[in-house]
Amino acid sequence: MTTHDRLDQDCEADPTGGDGLTTVAGGVLDLLRVAAVVLDADGRITLWSPEAELLFGFSAAEALGRRSDHLLVRPEDRRAARDLFARVRAGDTWAGVFPVRRRDGTTVRVEFHTMGLHDSHGDAYALGLAADEATVRRVETDLAVSGLLIEQSPVGLAVFDTELRWLRANPALQSMNGMPEPLVRGRRISEMLPGLDTEAIETAMRRVLATGEPILDHQTIGRTPADPDHDHAWSESYYRLEDAGGRVLGIAVSVIDVSARHRAASEVAEARERLAVVADAGVRIGTTLDLRQTAQELADVAVPRLADLAAVDVLDAVVHREPVARVRSDGSARFRALAVAAGYPTEAVHAADPVGEIARYGANRLIAQCVRDGAPILVPHTSEQDIRRIARDEAAADVLRREGVHSYIAAPLIARGSVLGTLSLHRTVHSKPFDEDDLTLACELAMRAALAIDNARLYGRERDAALTLQRSLLSLPPRDLDGLETASRYLPAVSAAGGDWFDVLPMKDGRVGLVVGDVMGKGIHAAAIMGQLRTATRAFSKLDLPPVELLRHLDEITQTLGDSIATCLYAVCDPRTGHCELSTAGHLPPVLVHPDGDAELLATPSGAPLGVGGVPFAAVHCDLAEGAVLALFTDGLVEKRHESLDVGLHTLVQLLRRHHHGPLDRICDQVLAALHGAPDDDVALLLARLCGRSPSAASPPPGKRGYGE
Repeated sequence: MTTHDRLDQDCEADPTGGDGLTTVAGGVLDLLRVAAVVLDADGRITLWSPEAELLFGFSAAEALGRRSDHLLVRPEDRRAARDLFARVRAGDTWAGVFPVRRRDGTTVRVEFHTMGLHDSHGDAYALGLAADEATVRRVETDLAVSGLLIEQSPVGLAVFDTELRWLRANPALQSMNGMPEPLVRGRRISEMLPGLDTEAIETAMRRVLATGEPILDHQTIGRTPADPDHDHAWSESYYRLEDAGGRVLGIAVSVIDVSARHRAASEVAEARERLAVVADAGVRIGTTLDLRQTAQELADVAVPRLADLAAVDVLDAVVHREPVARVRSDGSARFRALAVAAGYPTEAVHAADPVGEIARYGANRLIAQCVRDGAPILVPHTSEQDIRRIARDEAAADVLRREGVHSYIAAPLIARGSVLGTLSLHRTVHSKPFDEDDLTLACELAMRAALAIDNARLYGRERDAALTLQRSLLSLPPRDLDGLETASRYLPAVSAAGGDWFDVLPMKDGRVGLVVGDVMGKGIHAAAIMGQLRTATRAFSKLDLPPVELLRHLDEITQTLGDSIATCLYAVCDPRTGHCELSTAGHLPPVLVHPDGDAELLATPSGAPLGVGGVPFAAVHCDLAEGAVLALFTDGLVEKRHESLDVGLHTLVQLLRRHHHGPLDRICDQVLAALHGAPDDDVALLLARLCGRSPSAASPPPGKRGYGE
């Protein structure tokens, strides 16, 4: 039976609602336009179909009652025609091609299938079914070619009826499905292939049946009995089948296995995702020089794109900025947990080492092995023994089991030849186990983070050294000054200690030198320059030099200290008279708070910073009333990012107006609390208040208000 025969048989519609009859024509007979002619025993035409009129050109009125051999056969073919008619009348059948004369005089080759008939009276008749030979050959060729293509095509081909029941499945599709055609015929896809998304497939088929619009390259991923252990990808196209009269016969489906293409596309997508993760890591990891934040950034980059759970543990020596030793002699290691991150809410986070706590693990723990060997560890499928070596204790192992940890990676944090710790990655809800590509990506992330962690460690050591040097060079102001009360504060920057300093220098005749300065730059170098300038300032103050001269000498010294620049404000106050002389080298002016609480920035000539050279300095004089406060400070107190310096200065003036009463130490704390919590730059603040002189203090003799005699 041919494909069209089966379609005619299996796809016949029943528009009458169940009586088994159809009111529409269709099928192969319509394609062939088969004519029916009935002859009586004398060879006269007794029945003549409309198709006969189309084929031969004679109307029924012209043909009925005529002898067929006289009407339709050329004279030279009549003898053969009569012999064939005699055979059929005798009960024989005949099929073949015979030339027939048409009404217009042309001859057409017609393929006949003839047979004898008898009526109820026993009279004999001959039935002839006829079709144009060229049409018959074309249909036969089409059917043969289509059948050959269907049978030999490497593309899976299927035909479904209008109820989506299987009619045909070619060998290629049978091989894809792992099912022979007889097994699936008359069944639905959902019944035979539950490993596919059959709901989506049948929805697409119904849409094509309803609209007639084909659907091309519909993607399906799933499993069939042909390969039940692996996913495959298929590209499907759906077409509605109709006969020549437009009757819907069913659905034709072509299926191509595109698993290789799908895998290649998936690999490309995964490679792009890995590159995106690496690019993201370059932006997000190492934004600060803080150990914990860097570790948290690493964990956050790893989930959920690479792992479901990530933990970062470093050797405790890294936190204490000590020389890093990988493991102890017994193979154990002392770790400090710095970060944990999960891609979804999970109890597995509680199985990781608590952030900030110290843990010591024996040689059999996987992260200890990772640090000891300085090599990554990949566990694609975790066993019971692996879980015990991953977890910190049995309780944590139980949590990991419940949460479904099935794959694990430990990547060492290596920087400058030292192993600093490990990045631990777990997969739980992510069904795919870790592979070598994932291990490579994990090591790349670990390497980037390790450099940032090591930079933070080295920077911390330098900052500690600079801060130690800075603090050692800043002595407390003297407390026994006659007539002058002082208080000071120094805050190092969060990022790095710098070169800010202040000093209170007792001088001859009860005068006091007040100095505040700021060396440009940060770290040990800035602190060292600051120490030299502070020492020089103390030495020059002993010479009783006026502020202008002292700054000139400091400027000359600064020029010998390399590419160093510093700002400085130097003031000399006489508590006995309240007279104050100031000079500045590129430094911010001080704030003068009067006894009544009014406050102002003193107008001082700014001058050039120390180290520029060749620029003269100028002095300004003012008189301080008893109870007045003079505030000297560095720019770190009033400068903020994205905010004008004038705003900071105005804020400082307002704060001093509100808080000028009370102990100077308290005023210092109030100012710092209001202006800074975690300064970006060093902050130095020095307050001096003119207070009542002791009864023994003598008034300066005439002519002794200035410097020297």
